[in-house]
Amino acid sequence: MRVLLIGANGYIGRFVADRLLADPAVQLTALGRGDDADVRFDLATGSPGALTRFLDAVHPGVVVNCAGTTRGGARELTRHNTVAVATVCEALRRSGCGARLVQVGCSAEYGPSQPGSSTAEDAVPRPGGPYGVSKLAATELVLGSGLDAVVLRVFSPAGPGTPAGSPLGRLAEAMRRAMQSGDGELRLGGLGAQRDFIDVRDVARAVHAASLSAAQGVINIGSGRAVRLRDAAATLARVAGYGGSLHELDGPPGALRPTIGHPRTESVGHRVDALGHHRTDALGHHRPDPLASRGERADSEHPAPAPHPYPDGCGSWQQADVRTARDRLGWRPRIALEESLADIWMEAACRI
Repeated sequence: MRVLLIGANGYIGRFVADRLLADPAVQLTALGRGDDADVRFDLATGSPGALTRFLDAVHPGVVVNCAGTTRGGARELTRHNTVAVATVCEALRRSGCGARLVQVGCSAEYGPSQPGSSTAEDAVPRPGGPYGVSKLAATELVLGSGLDAVVLRVFSPAGPGTPAGSPLGRLAEAMRRAMQSGDGELRLGGLGAQRDFIDVRDVARAVHAASLSAAQGVINIGSGRAVRLRDAAATLARVAGYGGSLHELDGPPGALRPTIGHPRTESVGHRVDALGHHRTDALGHHRPDPLASRGERADSEHPAPAPHPYPDGCGSWQQADVRTARDRLGWRPRIALEESLADIWMEAACRI
């Protein structure tokens, strides 16, 4: 089976490439913007005609699109997440290869959901930000293309390669800095959000299964279980061997709750804020924190730092209904969140 993989250098694309290369029946060609791609092509600026000529030459049986971006303004998100997919769909329509399209979508297309609920594929999408809007537009293009196509709506991917700027990546980096500096207290915000974390290697297995199946439409890829980021932080601390105290910035000003370890005394080291930055003054000396670990309220001159919202525009809760993936792809998640977090920590701990 000839497979054309678009976006092989991305977070998910790297693991999809590994999974496909491990299948001796797959002949893989990687297309992307990087120098290490088999074929260099920018979907956001390249013409459908040029891509059609390449498809006719290579004649793949499956095209897997993992390309896209999670960062930037509305214009950049639209170019790389929507226009790029329009180019792929139009090129496939023009080509005589008849390839099946596997599009990697995301749970941000759904937007916020009711706490306690599981989101199924027939839920009405209401994305809460430009990223989700750009990905939903791409999904609609795929579904309306008339192609043999499936869209995998991936919930919150985790595991090795997790971007340092993601919530779990920032959490691991903040913990690494705290341990490196001997800090006994870590202050974090946004821990109240609950997300359905799915290991990126399980996502790659789902893409592989979708490539071999005849399933069409939208299929959710998640663990089927929402986990509070606060609990993920506790698990990460246990995996990392962090014995300090984790204080949560969510809630009313001054309402810091120690959730890991015990509050340290004021004489031990210095604090780390929600992004892992040391609280110092302009001369580099320790600056007293307006919020003491014993739960003291900040005074009017030193308000509590605002908690960092989960950046996907999906509110406080997301949990996937994954029955369709089980029934139509024969796919189930295999890797537990603790293993995903251990891999995230291993990479963070190796940074200098």
